[in-house]
Amino acid sequence: MTIYQEIQRLLEYGKKKDLFKKDDEIYVRNRILSVLGLSEWEESTSMEPIPSVAVILEKIMDWAYEHGKLNSNTTIMRDIFDTEIMNCMMARPSEMIRGFYQNYEESPKKATERFYDMSVASNYIRADRIERNKQWKAVTPYGEIDMTINLAKPEKDLKEIALIKDARESTYPTCLLCIENEGYQGTLRNPARATHRIIPITLKDEDWYIQYSPYVYYNEHCIVLRKQHMPMQISRATFDRLLDFTRKFPHYFIGSNADLPIVGGSILSHDHFQGGGYTFAVERAEIEETLQLASYPSVTIGIVKWPMSVVRVCGNQEDVANVTEHIWRKWQVYSDSTVGIIAYTGDTPHNTVTPIARRRGDLYEMDIVLRNNRTSEEHPDGIFHPHRELHHIKRENIGLIEVMGLAVLPGRLAFELKRLGEYLIAPVERSEWEESLLKHWDWYKEILQKYETITTDNVMRILEVEVGEKFQRVLEHAGVFKQTEEGKRAFLDFLEIL
Repeated sequence: MTIYQEIQRLLEYGKKKDLFKKDDEIYVRNRILSVLGLSEWEESTSMEPIPSVAVILEKIMDWAYEHGKLNSNTTIMRDIFDTEIMNCMMARPSEMIRGFYQNYEESPKKATERFYDMSVASNYIRADRIERNKQWKAVTPYGEIDMTINLAKPEKDLKEIALIKDARESTYPTCLLCIENEGYQGTLRNPARATHRIIPITLKDEDWYIQYSPYVYYNEHCIVLRKQHMPMQISRATFDRLLDFTRKFPHYFIGSNADLPIVGGSILSHDHFQGGGYTFAVERAEIEETLQLASYPSVTIGIVKWPMSVVRVCGNQEDVANVTEHIWRKWQVYSDSTVGIIAYTGDTPHNTVTPIARRRGDLYEMDIVLRNNRTSEEHPDGIFHPHRELHHIKRENIGLIEVMGLAVLPGRLAFELKRLGEYLIAPVERSEWEESLLKHWDWYKEILQKYETITTDNVMRILEVEVGEKFQRVLEHAGVFKQTEEGKRAFLDFLEIL
């Protein structure tokens, strides 16, 4: 096909996905021609079905590189260029905002669904890359947990790494969550965001924005970010904002990462939440024990059957906020040396929470996940963090998404599990192993002893089950009150002081 046929296919795709209207077609076409450095147009038609936008863009990028329009054929530079092309079909922010709130008047669900669909259609969310993620379910005593090996983020090749090393550092945008990312072209260091759109919302009379994560880990994975670049800090206002969000978007859950290192998320420098339209395992988990506070007789409080330490509060909006604040403040200063919980080292705080809000019909619900970020000589990465024996599977922070029961495992595991499967089918001596796989040696021996029959038909399923069991242990390590009689007694001791 000629470049003009590919452009025409892209235009047909854009109209089909309602990225622009028929009256906009000539304008959009000319903007695309401009980006590609073309000054002529050849009318063309194709009887072939319109392929995915990723396929069309790949062909256009190949043409651009072959004709000197693309200086470097790396993934980063192709992403920047194809995003500029897609932006030619995108509405300006004010139009997106107007459309969002027109749909919101009909229903909040319609507003978010349309916004999400546009984020996918524009290739801001690169669906072809999301599909690369490996996903399965792990059966645990706490329910089915979601497992994901993250392959959506493209790994930088050696050429890109060299280019980044020599690239000038920039302080604009200040971070990856700042509102100044909207429409940003992108650089070797900052991802292309020309098609990125954010919607202003008000939470407790403050200016916030909602956007979608380009690396969606679950259905309609949204990020709610503060207008100002301010560090994350858990406070009473945090709980009010979360509950206010669920009042305005009752079909979404929303949660906040903890605000301390080790137990917090990957970006603590910009206050933000994560939410979406997905039911996580923690939401389905049973309540093991219930209690009530005399001051709030209409509020139910329960211990959730979960590998981490979770208190669930359910009631009306104001009471849930009050009780959540009460539990959080008690937890901030709570110590129990018999189970390793110490609130402060000098003036340095260790106790915080990961709060998660949702609706249960007309009621409001808050899960309060108790966290502690202490380290020790034995566990320098964190006492309540995956311990060293699990680092071959997961050593990164246990953030909000994993707290709720979705494992986000490193991309390296895809290759490592494949090679490990080959070794399990045809065992070889340790001396013959690839060096990068030696961290799995002890695990490999355990699997060989555990399973009588390992074949090409069952080996990957065996490994999925085993990784699921490892992740269950990861969550148990992150729990401040362990799943033992002593741990359960200590949990109840804490609740008694409420």
